[in-house]
Amino acid sequence: MFGFLKPAAFAAPLPAEQVDPTYQRLRFQVFAGIFLGYAGYYLVRNNLALAIPDILKEHPEYTKADLGTALTGLSIAYGLSKFLMGSVSDRSNPRYFLPLGLLLSSAITAFLGFSSLAYTSLAALIAIEVLNGWVQGMGWPPCGKTMVHWYSPRERGLWVSVWNTAHNVGGALVATFALWGVSLFHDWHAKFYFNACVAGLVALAVIPLLQDTPQSRGLPPIEAYRNDYPRGYSEASEQTLTFRQILLGSVLNNRYLWAIAIANAFCYFVRYGVENWIPTYLETAKGYSFKESSFAWSLYEWSAIPGTIACGWISDKWFKGRRAPATILFMALTLVAVIVYWFNGKGPLWIDYAALIAIGFLIYGPIMLIGLQSLDLVTKKAAGTAAGFTGFFGYAFGSAVAGSGVGWIADHFAWKGVFITMVACCLLTIFFSALTLGHRSDSEARAT
Repeated sequence: MFGFLKPAAFAAPLPAEQVDPTYQRLRFQVFAGIFLGYAGYYLVRNNLALAIPDILKEHPEYTKADLGTALTGLSIAYGLSKFLMGSVSDRSNPRYFLPLGLLLSSAITAFLGFSSLAYTSLAALIAIEVLNGWVQGMGWPPCGKTMVHWYSPRERGLWVSVWNTAHNVGGALVATFALWGVSLFHDWHAKFYFNACVAGLVALAVIPLLQDTPQSRGLPPIEAYRNDYPRGYSEASEQTLTFRQILLGSVLNNRYLWAIAIANAFCYFVRYGVENWIPTYLETAKGYSFKESSFAWSLYEWSAIPGTIACGWISDKWFKGRRAPATILFMALTLVAVIVYWFNGKGPLWIDYAALIAIGFLIYGPIMLIGLQSLDLVTKKAAGTAAGFTGFFGYAFGSAVAGSGVGWIADHFAWKGVFITMVACCLLTIFFSALTLGHRSDSEARAT
């Protein structure tokens, strides 16, 4: 039934004179496909957060905490799915795997917009959000798989960092499309179904752009094309592995992968501990308006784009493809920015803006690099599973905890307790990343 998801067969080798132009064209094409496709996933991920005020008005039987439980369910399901779907992705064709997940998420989101049944009970709403989180986990792994097959180790840091900004673009546009939908249809449910329609069109549009491996188009492996072979590379590196081989042979027995997975959890806590609570902190603790806090949120999100690209470039150029040193550098600077944000207290708003710009610029780079380092630490045929493993820790133990955890800490220990926790998480991210400093991964670029 799902035979179209199987990896494409190797095609007959192209003539030598066709290799370079074909590679250049397809590399640009698949990059556009995974960038647009992953941005599309963000158009139908957190729509419930936009609609919570409207749901509370129509359904006074629910509380903010009730609806927050649905968001937590999505995060946990997404983290688990990102791990498990990663292993499926490693044995699937990304050309169809990525759009399938986006179409399923679009259908679920459209259901939230068109059907009143979604709001008949809290359990129903949580179940729908959990299901959406699950199919959302089909987005990152095929992108990671595409990256390791079409871009070689010494260039991967920059390319992955540019691609990683897709989630900032999608995250910024989700509210824009929702606003357009509500303005067009005069219906708050359009926050769901209008975005779902746009995301569904994106899913269909990226199918002709995406490809499986270079060999499926008659091209040599990327390592041979760029003469950029990682340590330990052989013909066996191109063999598709079984789930057992991937999980037991490359992932669960890899102590360095465990280290950066734990680091990812602490890093995600800082990211969402700041991002999700910008409005609450600035409005309740500092007395700023919704307009001012919304602008602060935008500054945080958009500053991530140049920061992520800079972090990837630095890991490639300054540290010769080693990811951990760049992660440590950016997390140390994040720590400084968090302390400035904390100690500004009742100080001027422009300092809060500057601190949030700095945190946004700095925090997304380590998150991207941890995902990239997970690809570097395993054979490329286990890339999706490794990325899913670290992503699971980030969302299940970082993002999900930052939601209810930050609120609980603020209630019991005030905002001082929240900032102390985030400072500790910055230090723990640095510590666990440092555990991989002495390791030279099989996919790490050769020293020059």
